[in-house]
Amino acid sequence: MIGRLTGLLLEKHPPMVALEVQGVAYELDVPMSTLYQLPATGSTVTLFTHLLVREDAHLLYGFATDEERQLFRQLLRVNGVGARTALAILSGLSAQELQHAVAAQDSGRLIRIPGIGKKTAERLILELKDRLSGAIGESGRSSAPSVRDDALRALLALGYSEKEASAALSGVAPELTVSESIRHALKLLSKTS
Repeated sequence: MIGRLTGLLLEKHPPMVALEVQGVAYELDVPMSTLYQLPATGSTVTLFTHLLVREDAHLLYGFATDEERQLFRQLLRVNGVGARTALAILSGLSAQELQHAVAAQDSGRLIRIPGIGKKTAERLILELKDRLSGAIGESGRSSAPSVRDDALRALLALGYSEKEASAALSGVAPELTVSESIRHALKLLSKTS
């Protein structure tokens, strides 16, 4: 099994990226959340990987964090969810948002992802509830949304993309309240536009 690759980022053609590792170029499919975190082509990058072996192909998937990779693997275990659907879910929701949607049994949040219908959303919640609640408990995180998550949702509601909102919130001190975080992020966003 290929667990992680570190190499030169050659190409980005969503959802595929090409990574050169010691003269060998690997093509990996990645979720959009990982794609947004990648540096410019020509940079060195490390991706956690999952190799899916089928009768007709060997498919390699890449993730910015091990948490994303673990969620991808959990999604593949859900009846009726394949690799493409799992990538779509991780592209539409961050790892924490997915965990919160499952814990809150918010099928409406899952249905907004292209390719996820009501039955698939309900199956995801049913099959992932116990698995993800254990993962949240093991990592020491509570299921309550964080200040950053609340501020991110507010910025998304105001029409900013997830990439813009996340970038603005990364420049905000973590000890601020939700409203203070939003205010500071809006100031940063107004300077960049």
